[in-house]
Amino acid sequence: MTYLEKIAGLGELSLVTVDPDRHAALLHGWVTLPRNSFWGMGSHTVDEVREIYAFVDSLPTHHAYLIMVDAEPVGLFQTYQPEADPVGERYRVQPGDVGMHLLLSPDRRLARGLTNVVGPALARFLFRDPSARRIVVEPDVRNHLALRRLEIEGFTFDSEIDMPDKRAQLAFLTRDRFEANHPTPA
Repeated sequence: MTYLEKIAGLGELSLVTVDPDRHAALLHGWVTLPRNSFWGMGSHTVDEVREIYAFVDSLPTHHAYLIMVDAEPVGLFQTYQPEADPVGERYRVQPGDVGMHLLLSPDRRLARGLTNVVGPALARFLFRDPSARRIVVEPDVRNHLALRRLEIEGFTFDSEIDMPDKRAQLAFLTRDRFEANHPTPA
């Protein structure tokens, strides 16, 4: 387990490193759902999903985690160093930038409160690294739910950029802005 946080009203949120062989079928079930079409893997086979996450696992600059609530998988969280990713060719990467992707696929029992608490928990995880200064995201410009969630979480929208597989909205969340909106409990 990489990270653990108790969240009032939800339970124990943890991050577990994706094991491509063990988790390929689970991930395939999520990324091929029509509601997750913006993930860009809707037509992939289980083997293709396994290969993609084996590749991600081989990179020192990219990481994939299962998001668990009370040991039940509810989503996929990926982090990356923007300078080692196609997004880094499309904006001026600053020291301390860290990229992330998020896919939530909880059952109905957990869905309601999950989206409100996962974003801040993941930001706390990323900002545990004292060198992390700013979170970078680039969702598809058509993904209005993701864009609304980023706005709620305090991200600042930058320019739209053309990625290899989508038109994306570049957005940032600085450590200072996050900490101002989510003070550490005394």
